[in-house]
Amino acid sequence: MQNKKIVLISIVVLIAIFLGGGYAYKNAQSEKSVAMAKEQALLFERPHSLVVGNKDAKVQLVEFFDPACATCAQFHPYIKDLLKKNNGNVKLVLRYAPFHENSNYAVKMLEGAREQGKFMETLEFMFDNQRSWIDRHVVNPRALWGMLSKVEGLDMEKLGKFMNDPKADAIIKQDLEDAEKLGVTKTPGYIVNGKPLQNFGLKNLIELVESEL
Repeated sequence: MQNKKIVLISIVVLIAIFLGGGYAYKNAQSEKSVAMAKEQALLFERPHSLVVGNKDAKVQLVEFFDPACATCAQFHPYIKDLLKKNNGNVKLVLRYAPFHENSNYAVKMLEGAREQGKFMETLEFMFDNQRSWIDRHVVNPRALWGMLSKVEGLDMEKLGKFMNDPKADAIIKQDLEDAEKLGVTKTPGYIVNGKPLQNFGLKNLIELVESEL
């Protein structure tokens, strides 16, 4: 009888250990899945990323862009119109992919303008005047710097101090790493709710956004 009790107790203990181990495993896997989901989400939108529109919008439109990219400049008005037509339902996440030579200087100036609350004004000024500060796809930092004083309200002295701040370099580095992981090799690169735009074109982009609404 005593042996039967010992066996019975042993079985109960083993079952408890099995169930406890299973629960711990499931819990660990769940935590791992959550961590992976968060890391995946960060590939698209980092804490430093500039978000235009409703942050809780149903559709996340990620754009990897280069201030020196002519196509980015051409698409910019259409992207603004897309956000306006879908007010509150689409948010734009702007990420840097300075693939043109010396374009990192343009990004640093843009980030410096952002520190002053002049990001969009400066970006649109850069887009509108690309021909004056880009020569054969190469950015001329001096030419761009000389022009930025025309941006209303932009403090050039503060901007000059920001150019020595490593903050922008860290942002550029992170965005380029994420672009590589996501397979972005050209600008503009669009990703809608985690889905990359396979066939580039405005119509295809609009259709992809609308399919997610």
